[in-house]
Amino acid sequence: MNTISDDFTASTEPFRLFAEWHKDAERSEPNDPNALALATVDDTGMPNVRMVLLKDFDEQGFVFYTNYESQKGREILSAEKAAMCFHWKSLRRQIRVRGPVEQVSAAEADEYFQSRPRGSRIGAWASKQSRPLESRFALEKAVAEYTARFTIGEIPRPPHWSGFRIKPTYIEFWHDRPFRLHDRLIFKRDTPQDQWVTEKFYP
Repeated sequence: MNTISDDFTASTEPFRLFAEWHKDAERSEPNDPNALALATVDDTGMPNVRMVLLKDFDEQGFVFYTNYESQKGREILSAEKAAMCFHWKSLRRQIRVRGPVEQVSAAEADEYFQSRPRGSRIGAWASKQSRPLESRFALEKAVAEYTARFTIGEIPRPPHWSGFRIKPTYIEFWHDRPFRLHDRLIFKRDTPQDQWVTEKFYP
């Protein structure tokens, strides 16, 4: 059973509502309830989108981690803004988020990196993300080399690997309704420091 009543459009605080919807998704989604589509834009204005995993959220924003030398990393560092969309098919809900992006602190990134499985930490060193791969063997060789290098002790976080935080200025909650008469609740503000303004949109 969902924790949100049908009248979610009366909500006045988006992060609390997000937390409750996300909790519902953890119970109902068969895989990766924290999966989201992340949209960025390159230097020519051409958009890119791909799936990533949300790793943390609070009133400051929504956090995910990546290789800063990857395509999305370079695009975010250049534009300093991004958008994301969560879609929970089992709940017939989605949430759209837009806003400026900041880098997480080194302490935050270090703490999360050390929580990852050892193989994932090795992979962060071995993968030249978003760049041409000459063969699968080349990747496996890099994994073997870093595995040998970090045989003993903790694996440090690569300097090019860290996190981003989207600090939203727009959050939209969408819930499917019969005959495509969906509910849409919008939270908007000019900057991350401003107070939220709410609106309801036609479906």
